[in-house]
Amino acid sequence: MAGLRLGPLLRYTDGSCATVWVETNRPCTAEVRCADGARGTTRTFQVAGHHYALVAVSGLTPGTSTEYEVLLDGTRAWPPPDSPFPPSVISTPTEEDGLRVAFGSCRWAAPPAGGKDPVGPDALDTLSARIAAAPGGERPDVLLLLGDQVYADEVSDATRQWISGRRDLNEPPGEQVADYEEYTHLYYESWRDPEVRWLLSTVPSCMIFDDHDVIDDWNTSAAWLADMRATDWWRERLMSGLMSYWVYQQLGNLSPDELAADPLYAAVRETPDGTDALRDFAARADAEPASVRWSYRRDFGRTRLLMVDSRAARVLEEDRRTMLDPGEAAWLREQVLDERESYDHLLIGTSLPWLLPHLVHDVEAWNAAMCGGERGARWARRGERIRRGADLEHWSAFPSSFDALADLIAEAGTGPRAPATISVLSGDVHHAYVAEPSWADRAPDSRVAQLTCSPVHNSVPPSIRLGFRFGWSAPARALGRRIARHGRCAPASVSWRKTGGPWFGNQLMTLTLRGRSARLRLEQARTDRGGGITLRTAMERDLA
Repeated sequence: MAGLRLGPLLRYTDGSCATVWVETNRPCTAEVRCADGARGTTRTFQVAGHHYALVAVSGLTPGTSTEYEVLLDGTRAWPPPDSPFPPSVISTPTEEDGLRVAFGSCRWAAPPAGGKDPVGPDALDTLSARIAAAPGGERPDVLLLLGDQVYADEVSDATRQWISGRRDLNEPPGEQVADYEEYTHLYYESWRDPEVRWLLSTVPSCMIFDDHDVIDDWNTSAAWLADMRATDWWRERLMSGLMSYWVYQQLGNLSPDELAADPLYAAVRETPDGTDALRDFAARADAEPASVRWSYRRDFGRTRLLMVDSRAARVLEEDRRTMLDPGEAAWLREQVLDERESYDHLLIGTSLPWLLPHLVHDVEAWNAAMCGGERGARWARRGERIRRGADLEHWSAFPSSFDALADLIAEAGTGPRAPATISVLSGDVHHAYVAEPSWADRAPDSRVAQLTCSPVHNSVPPSIRLGFRFGWSAPARALGRRIARHGRCAPASVSWRKTGGPWFGNQLMTLTLRGRSARLRLEQARTDRGGGITLRTAMERDLA
């Protein structure tokens, strides 16, 4: 009998339609049936021996919330009969309801129930528990997962043991993930967590990858990529990472109309086995990164979300190094400036922070100059070693792209059509903070902020705490300026100051947007004296 291996995940929603993603244990017909009569049905498709469906649900009513169930070949598969959670629902809020956006990144899979958690309580588990305890209470309208949804290069003990039953861990890539099948295991481990599974079934989600979804420091530099391509395991790892990302994450980011126009989605569904079509796509994405777009746009009433690929879209040659290739940069500009009067809030999701602690920014700009030959070949070689060892590959390591984003934000935020707020949402750096920029030659009308929140569930070593606290300090700023002078670095086109944080722990930020007002809250997962786990508010403030 057909059954669920994973899911359901509620992904895209708008006022009248939604998509629900599932993985099943065999080919079947998947149906989503809502209590209010809305429904959708589709056949599964196959990739690498696994069976998936993305069910488009139509007929939803704006401003309502309806329970739903998943049927496979006509038999109910969700919710399970013994579920301790409330029914999963599809909600379609209206503009009058406002929009609540929760976001974070870097979630290392939690250990099984009852196991000791070495990195503390999971913020997603804790959010799920709070919503389940009061299903009619406050909940996000959308959850943005800003990278490192799985860790292909840092697996758990349980996954390591499972991999050792398939192959010799003494052969590369050793204890890291090697192929598509091993990637599926990462998603099972992460999304079968009962609390997270229910949360993702009832709160819509948007996702984008970061480096650990493939490998630490993915696409750091041209030299790094050449070294990886010289190994005999990298190609399969990258192909499997991109293929699994497309299946498990990217498909659900797209609207039903976008899916209907996607030739790859059509090709995968029309053949009995879509593996070859998807593998060909991944090979093209590797060979010609500019031919594939992972970035996407979502409009939620009068809020525009632009999720930006800051990993695969890079140009790595030192003499023209950019975070975004020309086509990607043009796409971002077009989406930002398109009908600015139609949105009150602009959210730019990029896994890597745009504004960093000043010392980190200056070191990354200096390193980019060194690697580009500003001080000669000897310093270029040193710079490459430092770049890889210290993970110097954020926006500030791509100075022209850093300035271009600053100019685009200032342009979008200036004039009578400017939105109330422009927020750059990021993760990656295993702490949270708020930074606000200012421009010497203009004063945007929009309130602009870098909102960084990480991790959802991961370790925060003492060295990170110390380093980032120091990185924002006045002595660190002075040190950064001296380092930048050695690199002959041009001043950044924008200055900024930290207006909140740094905060450390497993955490989520939430933006509540209503009309032209915006309110920000940071919550951290904490264990209370009685052993219970709660989300505690560490900061709450108005942005507009």
